Amino acid sequence: MDRAGEGDPPSGSATDGHGGDAPAGANGPDPADAAGDSTERDRPADAEQRLPGAVVARFDHDRLVDYRARRPAMVFRRDSWASYEQPQLELRLLQDATGQPFLLLSGPEPDVEWDSFTAAVRQIVERLGVRLAMTFHGIPMGVPHTRPVGLTPHGNRVDLVPTQPGLFTEAQVPGSAAALTEFRLGSAGHDVLGIAAHVPHYLARSRYPDATLVVLETITAATGLVLPRAAHALRAAAGATQDEIEREIAQGDAELVAVVRGLEQQYDAVAGAEGRRSLMAEPSELPSAEELGAVFERFLAERDDGEEGPGDHPGS
Repeated sequence: MDRAGEGDPPSGSATDGHGGDAPAGANGPDPADAAGDSTERDRPADAEQRLPGAVVARFDHDRLVDYRARRPAMVFRRDSWASYEQPQLELRLLQDATGQPFLLLSGPEPDVEWDSFTAAVRQIVERLGVRLAMTFHGIPMGVPHTRPVGLTPHGNRVDLVPTQPGLFTEAQVPGSAAALTEFRLGSAGHDVLGIAAHVPHYLARSRYPDATLVVLETITAATGLVLPRAAHALRAAAGATQDEIEREIAQGDAELVAVVRGLEQQYDAVAGAEGRRSLMAEPSELPSAEELGAVFERFLAERDDGEEGPGDHPGS
């Protein structure tokens, strides 16, 4: 890790400190779960990238990124290479609409040296006196896009989020750099809050700004940050995305419609049942993730190979 201007670039998370010696912090490196694309490509960090801010620290991307696993984009123009999209793993100091400072750690998830990475993040948290560190990502769930986005808060400051239905007591899942960072910081006694948005199975590989908007609203409620530009941009994108999904469903086959309507009935039945707190569907009543994905991927592939619909670009 280098201080800004002293070496080559670090990576990212969000932190908050009200009236103290440090700002708020949020983390959004690329998560390693199946629904990562849904929130990552529309993440709150992107909506605030244009705010004035200074780079506080950079991580060495050459040490942390496996280029052969995630090859950076390059542009070839006519007879030569014209540009190279260098990974940027940076911690930036930003301000909200009221001038409240916060830190934003963003960039691709480190592929290697996770222990060194999390140790560096902890060093930053302690050196800058960060009071709250937040992470956010998406997880695929058997829920329909026509119902409110659910959340699973985690960490030692879940008290900052309104009570959410518990989905399970224990689960073993593939790790991520963000999850390990939260675990290390919490173990060291620092305040951490993670937000996992529930993304419909069939949209896990698509943009889903509805989930990102709910994450942003949770972050602002927990930290007191005021980020109207990001919220406005995400609401517009969410509306466009919902319109596009409805057009695709209207144009889809009977199987596609049946999947969504079945999920709606399942969601409503579970949400209205007394004594049941989990939104996890019974296996016999809910199509599998493979079935859901196959139906929507087939339809989206037909759309991509054929006509381009009126909603293909915004939030797609």
